[in-house]
Amino acid sequence: MSLATVAPVQTVDPAARTAGSGLKLALGGAVVLLLAIVSMFVGVSDLSAPALLAGDPAAWHVLWISRIPRTISVILAGAAVSVAGLIMQLMAKSKFADPSMVGTVESASLGILVVTVLFPAASLFLKMGVASVFAMAGTALFLLILRRMPLRNTLIVPLVGIMLGGVIAAVTTFFAYRFDLLQTLNSWMVGDFSGVLQGRYELLYIVGALTVVGFVCADRFTVIGLGQEFTTNLGLNYNRIMMLGLVIVSLISAVVVVSVGAIPFLGLIVPNLVSMYFGDNVRRAIPWVAVFGAGFVLVCDIIGRTIRYPFEIPVGIIVSAVGSLIFLYMLLGRRKTNGH
Repeated sequence: MSLATVAPVQTVDPAARTAGSGLKLALGGAVVLLLAIVSMFVGVSDLSAPALLAGDPAAWHVLWISRIPRTISVILAGAAVSVAGLIMQLMAKSKFADPSMVGTVESASLGILVVTVLFPAASLFLKMGVASVFAMAGTALFLLILRRMPLRNTLIVPLVGIMLGGVIAAVTTFFAYRFDLLQTLNSWMVGDFSGVLQGRYELLYIVGALTVVGFVCADRFTVIGLGQEFTTNLGLNYNRIMMLGLVIVSLISAVVVVSVGAIPFLGLIVPNLVSMYFGDNVRRAIPWVAVFGAGFVLVCDIIGRTIRYPFEIPVGIIVSAVGSLIFLYMLLGRRKTNGH
């Protein structure tokens, strides 16, 4: 082969690649913004752009009191739960770990139940604090069980999490039944944004701040995903980073459960779908996980508000239905890839 036939090596300018990635992320953010605008005009109460432009006081009242708070809470919860799922997967070293599948959400619900029984007039902040402590204990127990398991494969991790979550959920249901709080418990276990109004969603700003913390510490979470020995060799404190991840995942789960209820499978499917297209670089993936998670929940919320209009299906049910199908697809696809 002559030198003239050798194809030149294609090099990609890092600055151009970063600019291209930023442009795609901006387009993703624009799609979420478009979905948010559509979400604000979907609902039982009459709200239209002409009424807003005409200065209709009733239309503006509905917009400020209900539609804007609901849309903001959907975006914050969708982005935060998705990022919490990504951090949980790095901590458990498994693509099939999710706060709603490893006992974190069930533990948070048990904490809210305990504080509701002991202190019926407790504030939302007290409920959130107790729920966070219980969520941290449940997540730590799951990680401890995983660490003590001599043999771990792809399917064992979600199975252990589902069993642990089932035990905690059974205990929670028993005590809810004993204290006649089953209906209240159901409201925490199914994500629903229909009750979000001005003055009842502001706790979710905390999960927005925690999402930013997760982005800032993305490189550290990437390192702990490679193992304790590798982390220690780099001079980082493995236990301290694990504790930071534990706090972020537990607080996000507790605040979302207290505010709107659990959104199952979201923290599982969004990070996996993003990693299929953007790889496992956490620093690069986290913004996409947040944007895609917010957009996914917005779409599910719009579907839940329109398919039985004027009635509404809670977004937790829509996300569960879609998420379980995607979860099965990932399980079967991975087994096929592994040759089983």
